[in-house]
Amino acid sequence: MASLRCLSAARALPRASASRLFSGGQISRNEAAGANLGTVQVQKKPVGGFRGGIVGFLFGFSVASSFAAYHLLEEYQQASATLQASVETLQLSTEKVLHGFFVASYLISAHVRRIEAVEKDLKALSQASASKEDISRVRAETKKLLDGLHVEFLDLRTHVWGIQQDIQALSKKNPPPPTERI
Repeated sequence: MASLRCLSAARALPRASASRLFSGGQISRNEAAGANLGTVQVQKKPVGGFRGGIVGFLFGFSVASSFAAYHLLEEYQQASATLQASVETLQLSTEKVLHGFFVASYLISAHVRRIEAVEKDLKALSQASASKEDISRVRAETKKLLDGLHVEFLDLRTHVWGIQQDIQALSKKNPPPPTERI
């Protein structure tokens, strides 16, 4: 600490006495150590226009950068929240679609089973039912039977007519006995 005082005192003394400080005498050392000249004030250099401009530019740039980074971070958080919400919405709609798909596939499989049952019944009915050929054959046989019945009916009618004619002829030959009236 004493050496610092010496240095500060050496700077304060003029050049002529500065050479005396380095002399080896007792007096000069005491004189230099005893002289309290006070603290030296550091002179502030005035800030020049160029240096002030650079400092101002850097300060403004750092403030603008931090402001932009803050707004960029806010926008990032908003975009991230929006993206997360849309992902959750997409996930919910996907789950609904999958649920609907499973329900639809179940309903479709139920309809397919019903259709298969109807096709099975239709096949059984088609095997048990008559075809056009069978119907036309039965129709032809029915016509033959009806024609045969009609011919027999006409034969029977002619036979009955013949019997009526015979009865009338016999009744003209033999008149019926008179019947008494009471």
